[in-house]
Amino acid sequence: MQNTATPTHCPYCALQCGMNLTPAPDGTVEVGERADFPVNRGALCGKGRTAAAVLAPGVRLTSPLVRDEGGALVPATWDRALHRIAAGLGRTRAEHGPDAVGVFGGGGLTNEKAYALGKFARVVLGTSQIDYNGRFCMSSAAAAGIKAFGLDRGLPFPLEDIPKTGCVILVGSNLAETMPPSLRFFTELKENGGTLIVIDPRRTRTAEQADLHLAPRPGTDLALALGLLHLVIAEGRVDEEYVRERTTGWEDARAAAMAHWPEYVERITGVSVPQLRQTVRMFCEPESAMVLTARGPEQQSKGTDTVGAWINLCLATGRAGRPLSGYGCLTGQGNGQGGREHGQKADQLPGYRKLDDPAARAHVAEVWGVDPDSLPGPGRSAYELLDALGTDIRSLLLMASNPVVSAPRAAHIEERIRSLDFLAVCDVVLSETAALADVVLPVTQWAEETGTTTSLEGRVLLRRRAITPPAGVRSDLEVLHELAARLGVEKGFPTDPEEVFEELRRASAGGAADYSGITYRRLAQEDGVFWPCPATVEPDGAAPPEAVEGGEDALLDAPLPDDPARETPAAHHPGTPRLFLDRFATPDGRARFVPVSHRAIAEEPDDEYPVLLTTGRVVAQYQSGAQTRRVAELNAAAPGPFVELHPRLAARLGAAEGDPVAVVSRRGRAVAPARITNAIRPDTVFMPFHWPGEGRANTLTNPALDPTSRMPEFKACAVRLEAVRP
Repeated sequence: MQNTATPTHCPYCALQCGMNLTPAPDGTVEVGERADFPVNRGALCGKGRTAAAVLAPGVRLTSPLVRDEGGALVPATWDRALHRIAAGLGRTRAEHGPDAVGVFGGGGLTNEKAYALGKFARVVLGTSQIDYNGRFCMSSAAAAGIKAFGLDRGLPFPLEDIPKTGCVILVGSNLAETMPPSLRFFTELKENGGTLIVIDPRRTRTAEQADLHLAPRPGTDLALALGLLHLVIAEGRVDEEYVRERTTGWEDARAAAMAHWPEYVERITGVSVPQLRQTVRMFCEPESAMVLTARGPEQQSKGTDTVGAWINLCLATGRAGRPLSGYGCLTGQGNGQGGREHGQKADQLPGYRKLDDPAARAHVAEVWGVDPDSLPGPGRSAYELLDALGTDIRSLLLMASNPVVSAPRAAHIEERIRSLDFLAVCDVVLSETAALADVVLPVTQWAEETGTTTSLEGRVLLRRRAITPPAGVRSDLEVLHELAARLGVEKGFPTDPEEVFEELRRASAGGAADYSGITYRRLAQEDGVFWPCPATVEPDGAAPPEAVEGGEDALLDAPLPDDPARETPAAHHPGTPRLFLDRFATPDGRARFVPVSHRAIAEEPDDEYPVLLTTGRVVAQYQSGAQTRRVAELNAAAPGPFVELHPRLAARLGAAEGDPVAVVSRRGRAVAPARITNAIRPDTVFMPFHWPGEGRANTLTNPALDPTSRMPEFKACAVRLEAVRP
């Protein structure tokens, strides 16, 4: 039988680029272009092109592993491995209470798996101690968006709007390396006569594309935004009518901004007053404009306030809730958006409901068939949960995350993980964290399973299974089903992803992130559906008429329609590509200014640690590198860590290109080769965070937390440099 291509989406970043997967005769799968998907139009970065390499039997796990009496991880049967996990979690719960069991998820899990994991933690384990690595991604932007707009969706408009606006301020994003196919939207922006302003302490590949590049000192983005708003006010550029009709809280926000005069901001940030004035002119003169933030301003101990200041700039100039204008966040992880909407975050229930809201608890409890009072309350945030391992939390179930590499103060977190009574990890590969586990379960990945993800646009997408997983591999849904049964809950954890999604629809109905009008059939026929998308008729628990008869297999066998842009039937809600055009998601429909003021980072440089460290990604690796570091082509392009530093700093250190340099913070020491460049500030060094071992950047980073989002301060901490002599 002739093999045909399966349309699906990339397993990596939140662009969720469309791709086609075709099984090859040797059992591998070939990645091909999918030109019909509007986000990438067939273009793929190196990570996407080589994604299938991780499916190879010699790369990915194909059998459960159990730690034997000698301390080695050895192959085991699924029955033995599941028994060990159920016994380990159950024993901890019995001896120390349910909150002694922790659950840690990931932003790469599909919506179905994130939903099931949150339900498993609260219904089966009864624990409040669940969070996920998406807390390290865009939680500050989420918190600021909820404060200002009443709703958090990464982008309130589709990417296709970017080339049509007049100006974009891109704050703390190197998207040319983190999500390369998106760069075309900004190239088209400039071709259409728009302008691009990039704010980054490094002259990155993205900054090289900018009409104006501002290089502030790391950790001063808040002061920069306030200084720009000060100039907007002083130069009479406030959209007074918009502020009056569509916002509240302006007077307090205005007073806070006026305390940040340009010369004061110049001293804090290093950005000159003429550059500040030029930025305001470029942003305010076009009819429309946008501000987009990423991890730079968000991964700070004041990240929520920093994003709030950029939102205030948009509101004061009438650049939100209008066509081709607005504030947006560039989500990082593949399902970072959907991953927090449906229950694996410490304080949330499905549909982006708050766990401490009685009405939300009642709604979800009814769907789950449990007493609302049985649901635990909010638990610890991600870093706080990891920091409590081995003390308050004695056992941990971890899925799709590698905190030994990705968490701040990583050496400390590695110690806490080693101190656990019991650790179970579900993953595709033997990550650095999985290598410490008592039990490791090999689970399916994107090409081997069907499920949904939600992109940075708020577009819900269907990933379709293209190949059969190896015999020794099971899905995370099967794992949760088996563990629930062994822990006494026989029903409520189906293994069919479409069945899980149908329950997710009911649980999300009426919530902020309402998916109740979205079905697998619609997702298979359309280029995704933007939430919120309520059902026309309230779901009653039965399979909707548009569900595919025969379940997942029938869906996978059904071809996509010839016209993927077909008109949506009138009975269906069309989805919401653009938010806030009529009103914001607040009780009165108005956006809210939140007054904020500049404050220092948690750890400023001093005589002992005189340099600032900032961290980030490189184009050929992804997140903790657990998967991409196993791909030969990507390793050839980015074989290991490095320390990027300015020539003046290198000269003071006596370091030449390629020399080993030690970077030392109050939390530890990392060593990597020097990469000397004029593209970084002289007071700052940069390290990518993809590697473990001696060059692990997160050994150094500061876990100081934002008081609202609980985001750690990855982007700025005090360090000193030391030459490493042979």
